Amino acid sequence: MEMTIIHGQGHHGSTYYITSMIKERLAGSDVQVHEYYMPQDAPAFCAGCFQCIQKGEKYCPQAEKVQKIVASMLRSEVIAIDSPTYCLEMTGQLKTLVDHLGYMWMSHRPRKEMFTKIGLVVSTAAGAGAGKVAKSMANQMFWWGIPEIYRVHFSVNASCWEDVPEKIKKKIRQRAEKVSRNVKSKIGYAKPVLKTIFFFNIMRKMQQSNNWNLADRNYWQGNKWLDRARPWK
Repeated sequence: MEMTIIHGQGHHGSTYYITSMIKERLAGSDVQVHEYYMPQDAPAFCAGCFQCIQKGEKYCPQAEKVQKIVASMLRSEVIAIDSPTYCLEMTGQLKTLVDHLGYMWMSHRPRKEMFTKIGLVVSTAAGAGAGKVAKSMANQMFWWGIPEIYRVHFSVNASCWEDVPEKIKKKIRQRAEKVSRNVKSKIGYAKPVLKTIFFFNIMRKMQQSNNWNLADRNYWQGNKWLDRARPWK
């Protein structure tokens, strides 16, 4: 099994430690873990040039860095993304990466591999906002087609892991244990939920009448998704 972890920050704070707890519970001797840190491994800002959407992802000026991470994601059964809460949002460093992955949304050219994966998002905040950030990261995963997504978010009442109250740390450990068990039970069995199927079919209808972006339409036709084939079959 392979697992890709994308850290939305370069420092080892509370969010990192929670992700590490779950990683340790999932990563046995037969698990290969790929970890990326923002901004160290992040591409430069998306320029909005539309090359990835209108021509193909290889035409992105940052394709080398972006596709290295994408290749890791496609090989992995589990994809985890974490981010501390910065001004009620995910970090700018992480947003820089996900902006480059818009071409993978169901509305454009989703990868069929994503429809059988398990997603995990982790966020913390000293005060409020962690739930909002977790929801935002999970939303990205949903539009990539990931069918099973787990959210872990905590208000830790501290600016660093060492100062997190033990009562909260205990709740975090319990949550990490539960989520790890759930993820393990779903590996190899993740299937699209009705919401995913519903939106995929809406995008399918859109692509049937798509005459403005042949890169997208040809991709759907090539996968026979405009007929009876589906990425999860």
